[in-house]
Amino acid sequence: MVTNPKMPIQSATDHIATLYRFCAQSMQYPDSEWFSENYLSSLYGLLDALGGSAEKEKLQTAFSRSKDILEELQIEHTRLFINGLPHVAAPPYGSVYLDKTLRGKYSDDILLYYRSLGYDLAAHADLPDSLIHQLEFLSFLAEDGNREGEEEFLARFFLPWYPMFAAQVKEEAQHPFYRIIVSFIDFFTQEEKEYGVQHNEA
Repeated sequence: MVTNPKMPIQSATDHIATLYRFCAQSMQYPDSEWFSENYLSSLYGLLDALGGSAEKEKLQTAFSRSKDILEELQIEHTRLFINGLPHVAAPPYGSVYLDKTLRGKYSDDILLYYRSLGYDLAAHADLPDSLIHQLEFLSFLAEDGNREGEEEFLARFFLPWYPMFAAQVKEEAQHPFYRIIVSFIDFFTQEEKEYGVQHNEA
């Protein structure tokens, strides 16, 4: 996890920060600590809010057919992102797509960028360019009201590789859950870059 040692992380109250964190959580290895009825309720509510009734139906159908939803998602997560055969289907690291290696210059550059804004990786964290770290970092920038930093990070670091990753997931995923999550991430990051995500005051 990306952390800022100078400032305690406070509860997400900003709309886009909450969405970034929800997406980051959704890309974690599935376990019962977070993949719960409350999580599913939030997921279905988000689909309803975005007009994703068809996606919601596909997801509910897939879950209804599963003997063990959590185990099924754990297997899918491992195959897609950790240790698939004959290869990992969609490595969630920017360097893989931009430098054609697991830890390239891109990974070092993104760590320097985190540090330039007062953030760093926690002990035993994953590689700096992991999708989860990038979404967490975006959530902190949004929560801090740092729109300039958020837009720069999206343009310079996130968007150059994320569409390639998302396309891989959509092509390789055998369960609708991860196709839906990468579509959320794509929508929220593009929406924030182009328009900003704002509360509807009407």
